[in-house]
Amino acid sequence: MASLSDYHGSVGNWRDQLRRNERNTKFVIALFFAIYICVGLLVDIFILQSMTAYHRVPISQCLYLLITLRIMPIATLLMLGLATISLLITFVFYDRLMLLGTEYHEITPETAQNLQEKQLYNVIEEMKVAASLQYMPKVYIIEANYMNAFASGYSEKSAMVAITRGLMEKLDRDEMQAVMAHELSHIRHHDIKLTLMASVLSNLLLMVIDVLFYTAIFGRDDRKGDNRLLMVIIILRYVLPLITLILVLFLSRTREYMADAGSVELMRDNEPIARALLKISEDHAANAPQYINEYGKTAHEGVRHAAYLFDPSDLDPVKSLQTIFSTHPLIADRLKSLGFRKK
Repeated sequence: MASLSDYHGSVGNWRDQLRRNERNTKFVIALFFAIYICVGLLVDIFILQSMTAYHRVPISQCLYLLITLRIMPIATLLMLGLATISLLITFVFYDRLMLLGTEYHEITPETAQNLQEKQLYNVIEEMKVAASLQYMPKVYIIEANYMNAFASGYSEKSAMVAITRGLMEKLDRDEMQAVMAHELSHIRHHDIKLTLMASVLSNLLLMVIDVLFYTAIFGRDDRKGDNRLLMVIIILRYVLPLITLILVLFLSRTREYMADAGSVELMRDNEPIARALLKISEDHAANAPQYINEYGKTAHEGVRHAAYLFDPSDLDPVKSLQTIFSTHPLIADRLKSLGFRKK
């Protein structure tokens, strides 16, 4: 069984890690919105060229008319409106969405059922003070044997933290404190909101490009329009899903590195979170058949996938395709960023 004694320990540069990942996160979100606006303008150009008056107007001229608002970009505005409504709905029901399919209960000082749950609440309260958060997040226990946790919400005031019973029972106090510091770092860095936004925007983008693709292919009349526009739509139909997937995965991995670094910052020690990550990984490896069954029987598990502390798809290497499509960095890479390298 692996332990930190199998790694060379050093002082990880968590401040540099935070700065670098903050820059990366801002870049990815800006790129997401840029792609979103571009797809909206593409829809507007397609609609414009479908009109008799603009039938033979070049794409560049149509784009100029839309950008300068000489012609109102209706589709782009409708997409922005739809995105806003979708985000609002997601933010309102975020807690119910994130806990879908699980057996859970909320922990408060009054409802804690045993000493472990009281200690867990106290640990989160301590980390909340250390993280300088103004509001105490809602705390939920998920009745599951596997070790995992996640944070969610659209603001510090609305934030929640969920922990499986297996995690609570198998970590020591320092390790639990480090994991809670990790989850509260997600709240402090505001990346819980960014993850929700990226998920909603990517799904809407794919829906819009699908509708545009089938309309362009099967809804064309016999007019001789600009075939370059059709080619752009066809290419985007197959390239855009890959681009959005890469951006979402990159954002998800970046937020995990940031939260690991945030845990070190709050704990003033890089060992507790490293021990916790190693223990969680070893526990999942040792109980893989049981946990695959438990995760598989939990409805709507995909909703929590990117938010988890540990990526459960790593239990099945065929599904996870770790180095390409995993939403989380490999444990070895996370330990490396914390200052621990395999001997």
